[in-house]
Amino acid sequence: MTEIIKVALIGIIGVLAANWFKANKAEYSGLFIVGIGFMIFGFAFRQVALFLEQFAGITTLLGENAGYLNSLLKVVGITYICEFAASLCKDSGCQTMAGQIEILGKLSVVMAGLPILLAVIEQIQGLIR
Repeated sequence: MTEIIKVALIGIIGVLAANWFKANKAEYSGLFIVGIGFMIFGFAFRQVALFLEQFAGITTLLGENAGYLNSLLKVVGITYICEFAASLCKDSGCQTMAGQIEILGKLSVVMAGLPILLAVIEQIQGLIR
């Protein structure tokens, strides 16, 4: 819980400072926001490390079906990375680039999910026969 409070305070202070920079030194505002974004991403990365430890335990329990869980993890990772990058682009005023990153993320999610879709189709065909 304290991590969330720290991140929220860093975000609030970062936005207030960026607004001050925008009014006084506009050229530093974007850099400041990117720096704060990476700082918050560092906090998130620690949470990802804890999640991966738990994920390894679940993977051993699943055995041969762990591939589906790996695909799910890829999809979640793609989603978060693309959302983070697109948000940075939007904050910097580059909506077109943000849109392109979002499209790439959506296509990557579809491609990462195809093995799961194929497995479901195979299961359905096995039930029909």
